[in-house]
Amino acid sequence: QVQLVESGGGLVQPGGSLRLSCAASGSTSSFYAMGWYRQAPGKQRELVAGIIRGGTTNYADDVKGRFTISRDNAEEMAYLQMNSLKPEDTAVYYCGIRSPYSRYWSAVAYWGQGTQVTVSS
Repeated sequence: QVQLVESGGGLVQPGGSLRLSCAASGSTSSFYAMGWYRQAPGKQRELVAGIIRGGTTNYADDVKGRFTISRDNAEEMAYLQMNSLKPEDTAVYYCGIRSPYSRYWSAVAYWGQGTQVTVSS
């Protein structure tokens, strides 16, 4: 059984920073590709950033240069450093593990429960 637990969300002013953490446990063979996703009210869940075990990263265009994804393979942790936050970054952020049978970031096998990020003055 794989479990993902996110933390680090909260309320921040525009231009501020937050760091999200995702703690993973369970079958480690599933943890090749981990990603951060977000879902704003009335919108579909979308990939924010992804990272594979070797360190290759992938970012959504609107967060490039502002967000940084990283992972600690030994501790089975993933992080999302978010800088220069904007009101449009407001969403529930989810940690996800991509299916080991797919190369598409939309093919998520496991989800965390999500953490709310609100960017507002």
